[in-house]
Amino acid sequence: MKQALMNDVMEKFNQLFAGEPGSHGFAPGRVNLIGEHTDYNGGHVLPCAITNGTYGAARLNGMQEVRCYSENFVDAGVITFSLDQLTYDKADGWTNYVKGMVKSIQEAGYPLSEGFDLAIEGNIPNGAGLSSSASLELLVGVLVRDLFNLEIDQLTLIKLGQRTENQFIGVNSGIMDQFAVGMGESDQAIFLDTNTLEYTLVPADFKDNVLLIMNTNKRRELSDSKYNERRSQCEEALRRLQEHHDVETLGSLTPDTFDQIASEIGDEILMKRARHAVYENERTLQAKDVLTKNDLKAFGELMNESHRSLRDDYDVTGVELDTLVEAAWRENAVIGARMTGAGMGGCAIALVNRDAVEDVKAHIQSYYQERIGYPASFYVAEIGDGAKTF
Repeated sequence: MKQALMNDVMEKFNQLFAGEPGSHGFAPGRVNLIGEHTDYNGGHVLPCAITNGTYGAARLNGMQEVRCYSENFVDAGVITFSLDQLTYDKADGWTNYVKGMVKSIQEAGYPLSEGFDLAIEGNIPNGAGLSSSASLELLVGVLVRDLFNLEIDQLTLIKLGQRTENQFIGVNSGIMDQFAVGMGESDQAIFLDTNTLEYTLVPADFKDNVLLIMNTNKRRELSDSKYNERRSQCEEALRRLQEHHDVETLGSLTPDTFDQIASEIGDEILMKRARHAVYENERTLQAKDVLTKNDLKAFGELMNESHRSLRDDYDVTGVELDTLVEAAWRENAVIGARMTGAGMGGCAIALVNRDAVEDVKAHIQSYYQERIGYPASFYVAEIGDGAKTF
């Protein structure tokens, strides 16, 4: 399937832009195994890149404009923007991510002497919470680096992807998505300290089990979600704690220390938001250890605890995600399940015995459709490499 998608992109590029591309590449989506809403709170995360992602082909065009086409948005046709008009325009749809990445690269000191043509196709469900935006940002980054022979390392591209998301698109996301998309390695999870960007690769050996992605099919527009509100609530909780204590981030607190000082936040809702950030960080630290020891039962329990915290303390799950996860919990072949991504729609993940996947999918589908009224979608995920050209 991967090669077929790349071939489709190459063929479409040739049709649209009359010639072979000068560069082609791939950037994955990501799932976060555990560590949700901790990255902007100075905590740890444990994501992995997946083999679903975005394929792209590009070529310099000798003009001062960028021409973009996506097989995922065929009706939009070719969208063109000028290198001297790099401003957000809602009418430009998905190409705002391309535009923002080009602007970020140039503002970082890498001026582009000419424009380029770009064709892409992805097999990440749009708005599902698997980081289709970060995938596109890093794909543009590696293609532009290759086309212009720029001396930009992968970490710089990751930071420019986050900058695009924050400053150009207007979503106050942390760096986890871009980091996982940029640094992913096959069969490895990434234990990342979002304060320092120090990371360790953790073997993601699921033995006789697979990672099942369960898509609610409820669109989750990140910039329109509760994401920015939750981030502001955590910042306010931290500010209140800092009035009395030397606390750098919520992620720097242990659960015991937090429990001792939490009442000083003085607001029940803010306390719940902060409690999730602190306890989820601790769960992520534990997850690294149990995965290293191949203790999948303990990892599954941490996944379940994570979802309950996201549901009860952070309030970002919603009925669709809760229904999927509750259905998964009913299955003996499921080791653990939780929502992944920002929440309020999007996807959940479950660690499922390989031989029981089809039965588990059927049971979850029946439970979900009966209660929600429309079907979910399912994908068996493999853990793959990060963004690259080839």
